[in-house]
Amino acid sequence: MTCASCANRVERKLGKLDGVTATVNYATERARVTAPAGTDLAVIVAAVESAGYTAREHRPERRQVAVEEDDPLRSLRRRVVGAVALAVPVVVLAMVPAAQFPAWQWVSLALALPAVLWAGWPFHRAAWVNLRHGAATMDTLVSVGTLAALAWSLYALVLGDAGAIGMRHGFTWLAGEADGSGSIYLEAAAGVTAFVLLGRYLEGRSKRRAGAALRELLASGAKDVAVRREGPGGTTEVRVPVEELAVGDVFVVRPGEKVAADGVVLDGTSAVDVSALTGEPVPAEVGPGDAVAGGGVNAAGRLVVRAERVGADTQLAQTAALVERAQEGKAQVQRLADRVSAVFVPVVIALAVATLGFWLGAGAGWAPALTAAVAVLIIACPCALGLATPTALMVGTGRGARMGVVVRGPEVLEQTRRADVVVLDKTGTVTTGRMSLVDVVPGADEDRDDVLRAAGALEAASEHPIARAITAAAAEVGALPDVTGFASRDGLGVEGSVEGRAVVVGRPRLLAERGLALPADLAAAQGRAEATGRTVVAVGWDGAARGLLVVADAVKPTSADAVRQLRDLGLRPVLVTGDHEAAARAVAAEVGVEEVVAGVLPAGKVDVVQRLQAEGHVVAVVGDGVNDAAALAQADLGIALGTGTDVAVEASDLTLVRGDLRSAADAVRLSRATLRTIRGNLAWAFAYNVAAIPLAMAGLLTPMVAGAAMALSSVFVVTNSLRLRRFRSTSGAVA
Repeated sequence: MTCASCANRVERKLGKLDGVTATVNYATERARVTAPAGTDLAVIVAAVESAGYTAREHRPERRQVAVEEDDPLRSLRRRVVGAVALAVPVVVLAMVPAAQFPAWQWVSLALALPAVLWAGWPFHRAAWVNLRHGAATMDTLVSVGTLAALAWSLYALVLGDAGAIGMRHGFTWLAGEADGSGSIYLEAAAGVTAFVLLGRYLEGRSKRRAGAALRELLASGAKDVAVRREGPGGTTEVRVPVEELAVGDVFVVRPGEKVAADGVVLDGTSAVDVSALTGEPVPAEVGPGDAVAGGGVNAAGRLVVRAERVGADTQLAQTAALVERAQEGKAQVQRLADRVSAVFVPVVIALAVATLGFWLGAGAGWAPALTAAVAVLIIACPCALGLATPTALMVGTGRGARMGVVVRGPEVLEQTRRADVVVLDKTGTVTTGRMSLVDVVPGADEDRDDVLRAAGALEAASEHPIARAITAAAAEVGALPDVTGFASRDGLGVEGSVEGRAVVVGRPRLLAERGLALPADLAAAQGRAEATGRTVVAVGWDGAARGLLVVADAVKPTSADAVRQLRDLGLRPVLVTGDHEAAARAVAAEVGVEEVVAGVLPAGKVDVVQRLQAEGHVVAVVGDGVNDAAALAQADLGIALGTGTDVAVEASDLTLVRGDLRSAADAVRLSRATLRTIRGNLAWAFAYNVAAIPLAMAGLLTPMVAGAAMALSSVFVVTNSLRLRRFRSTSGAVA
């Protein structure tokens, strides 16, 4: 395909099949087809071929091959070099009368013929194929325009006055100043061919740059893997292609190697760099029991990993698939451009014929009439219209993927612009979702670390989330002492002997039952902590309460900054949680949210979203859990943290691979920047055609100038889109 008209033609052909809908993207050169079950792929391919093009099924395993494909550009580069080398002398001879030696026009003809017929052959071949199928595209305009200029020049040279040895003529920028049968347009024929080919080559290179982020993401996966195999002689390591890795296989990742699949570490500790997938600049420390993602780079130690998800099921592959799908879609703003492009070429041809007739009817003669008509054909190419949306989408979504922001589709961009309220889930979104020790309150004359070590030693035997939080904090103080006589009191706490002391850890009620009532100062501290929704664990031994441990779901250190950024984007934050009012208010105050809805079930979250929508708001929801999925689906814009559940991610429009809430602000900013770029591209493309066609019809442009302007318009649109590669994250993501 060479322009938006080609894509529209294929789309219409596919749409005529029973039950088939299709979206054809010019920039990515792909069609996403939805067909009834049982539809033969050959029928779909035949429909594309009936439109004059070819197609094949796009399979995930072909992605790596596609990364290396560059043949079309290599062939085009040869034609560009040839066309420029041939056209430059022709243009110089035409524009500089002093350089016009005897028989210069015949030398120009000898150079222009291969420039137009060989270098420009792709245009003529495509125009002929389109003609056979009753269609007209940009290639038709270029082919008819350059061949018309060449044919007129041949007529003037052979049958007119232009072939005389010693003939000279000046160069003009205006079609209306062309003069009679002594005028030749070889510089227009050769120059336009060179300009359009050069523009197409620059466009192709820019499109490759636009898709570079996705190709880098696809290339970040491992190519082979060292798998452990059990044999008669024991366990051996066999290096196999990554495609042969199966779920349950155990593989080894050495320092510097890439993790081949999503899995769980069985043995070894290391730091894994996952910046290619999440944008996280700091390598994550992993050890036995930790999850690792395919595509991560092992920075230090040797890891033994059991594969949990392989191939297309890995996080890397799913992210790439989502990005591909977003790039293949069309934003609503592109639909108008598609409708215009569908009728654009026939209208331009009609305008060119009308221009020719007008100038002839006005008595201007064939030379200026043909010049103006050819200029109309060439300058009106709708390439810029076809490139406006997909190139911006390719760059924007690719940049997002490198930052850990995955856009599900182009329609999401409109919603990010319109959203004015953001509903934030608390647990796992604003907070870490894990209990952690936030304070230790020692009793009078008690040592803080001693209280914490005694409690941590007992809680080490428990799997309760609160116990794990206390144990983790105590382990940072020092080695935990041994425990004897350990006993758990369901729902109340634990008891045991630590360093010869009978220690009780749990609810204040348990301590009271053991005769270890809280003194006034600790009771007051308990009241203050519980008023903010935190959990209080009491510690006592030897007949007295010795201190309190305050545990809570800690707020992420970046959440307050994220809320401020969302406010700056014009979004009003609302905190919605199933937790009780006191805990919700405490978290909201810490991050700067005034509006809180607490104690709601998952269905209640949906009700909150619906109420806000009924009030006329466009609502974004940020969540991570199963209980957020319904609200994410109900929202106008659903944003899921990729650290959450699969069902939440599936229900969302935007996925944040990182757990940093600031990525939500990055996602909104990037989406809005992409939409602004699309709108700017379309505005330029429409304005260019609206202004340029009347100028060409009025005889104010020669075909060569028209060719240069047309090529530059496409390059401008793609270059403008590439500015999105400079988008910077505020959350510390790297790309």
